[in-house]
Amino acid sequence: MAQTNGLEGVVAAETELSLVDGEKGELVYRGYVAQDLAKSRSFEEVAYLLWYGRLPDPAETARLVDAFKARRQLPDRVRTLIDSLPADHDMMSVLRTALSALASPRPWPPARDDAAHYAALIPEIIAFRQARLQGREPLRSDPTLSHVANYLYLLTGQKPADEHVRALEAYLILTMEHGMNASTFAARVVTSTQSDMASALTAALGAMKGPLHGGAPSGVIDMLEQIGSPESAEAWLRKKLSADHRLMGFGHRVYKTNDPRARALRDIVAQMADKDAWFHLATHVEETAVRLLEEYKPGRRLYTNVEYWAATILRAVEIPKSLYTATFSLSRTVGWTAHILEQAENNRLIRPQSVYVGALPQGAAKATE
Repeated sequence: MAQTNGLEGVVAAETELSLVDGEKGELVYRGYVAQDLAKSRSFEEVAYLLWYGRLPDPAETARLVDAFKARRQLPDRVRTLIDSLPADHDMMSVLRTALSALASPRPWPPARDDAAHYAALIPEIIAFRQARLQGREPLRSDPTLSHVANYLYLLTGQKPADEHVRALEAYLILTMEHGMNASTFAARVVTSTQSDMASALTAALGAMKGPLHGGAPSGVIDMLEQIGSPESAEAWLRKKLSADHRLMGFGHRVYKTNDPRARALRDIVAQMADKDAWFHLATHVEETAVRLLEEYKPGRRLYTNVEYWAATILRAVEIPKSLYTATFSLSRTVGWTAHILEQAENNRLIRPQSVYVGALPQGAAKATE
């Protein structure tokens, strides 16, 4: 029996949600180039695309925006539960616990209304917990703000700058969906048992929490802070590359050329580099690093990945490092729920096999494959 450790290269499902082409450096959401969506569409519009299979018209967009706003209030029992959790619980563990408490009694199969329900409440959970940890009263959502702008408002207490909302929104759109990754596979496996959406999302969050999947891109922040200024970039990078150290935020397991998500975010950040010193530093370091990587590691095709620009944007909009993976989960909840809905539409229990390589009973014939 053929076997593949980690299931690499094994096709586990057919999907209409996204195409991830690592060789060409392309990411497509339901027939639309993801970079184009990030530059021209809102979070709510792209969520609608993934859930319904087409972009919404203005009236449909308005209805989804209103649906998100109507669901922003955490139930008192969930607030009480969050308050009962120890302070040393990381945010991903809090999300997982609170989401379980939010489980809807709706029977299987899951519905699109469930998807909007959970997607609307993830930012509320994060912001409520963060306020408690900071010793302040959690804010109420602002009904005049979009999904992304309201998230920043809940975290900072201030209406965010338009350029910060746009940069964060682009990042969240570009990380909504990315094929059959570990957390998405976990969600589809749970859904295939005809379990509820909250259970499938809880499984996805558990996978996302692992550092090999949703690990926060804080190493990029550390690198940029150590470099400090554009003038110091080349000397710092040469020293690291000469010692054969890895540069954080460069290279990707799937993409063998430019990560399309990174290209889109870079274009957005570049428009603001003149106004923001942090964005200017990040842009200069990227240009220098790509040039030096070709010099030190010719032919390796090491380019900036999405983590590099994600870290740059998340720091610029004042999201703490402790919330990076949770913020990633905020966007990926849309993709997870889209996969849950797709799995349920044509469901078959996901039940792979394993190959036994352990000891046999004394005297038994050796098993052959």
